[in-house]
Amino acid sequence: MNFKSFIFSPFQVNTYLLYDETKECIIIDPANFFDNENSEIDNFISENGLKLTKIITTHNHLDHIFGVKYLFDKYNPEFLCHKNEVYWLDNFRSTCEGYGITVDYDAPAATGFIDDGEIITFGNSKLRAILVPGHSAGGLAFYNKTDNLLFCGDIIFQGSIGRTDLPGGNFEQLISGIKQNLFTLPDATIVYPGHGLKTTIGDEKKSNPFFE
Repeated sequence: MNFKSFIFSPFQVNTYLLYDETKECIIIDPANFFDNENSEIDNFISENGLKLTKIITTHNHLDHIFGVKYLFDKYNPEFLCHKNEVYWLDNFRSTCEGYGITVDYDAPAATGFIDDGEIITFGNSKLRAILVPGHSAGGLAFYNKTDNLLFCGDIIFQGSIGRTDLPGGNFEQLISGIKQNLFTLPDATIVYPGHGLKTTIGDEKKSNPFFE
């Protein structure tokens, strides 16, 4: 499995495009907001002969779903998230307004929902969904066992964790979920978060101040 990371929008979100030898690809957290960011994804898909089959989100806070409508309309992929994230889809435009951002479109409805433990497939590759609520009520991480990679959205960062003061947030739930569901993965697991730099499970267990 291969992947390309992009940093998009004023929120500096890490968007990940995953693909393999079959040329099928999926996008995790499409944050493309500006026209040049749309073109950046389009060009990568075109230049590599890829077929976008799924959009999956770790959670549906506004900054992680800016690009869903553009990609959904252009490529007609599935759009999958946890059912507890529908609130943010329904309130996308008003949430944007609350941040002083004007958009002229609503977020698309999900075409399906991802359950805890579900296997997401594309081409010959697989991701296992791991439910870790607390930053958002339906927060998901996606684990690729073959390559020992974890795409975790805003659940955990290098030396930090996601904020818990938004609707659906819960500090104790997030801490316990990370310990029980992420820190049980191999220490060598490379963690790709929704913002900032990559890290590893082992490094966060040893040095993240929220777990000392």
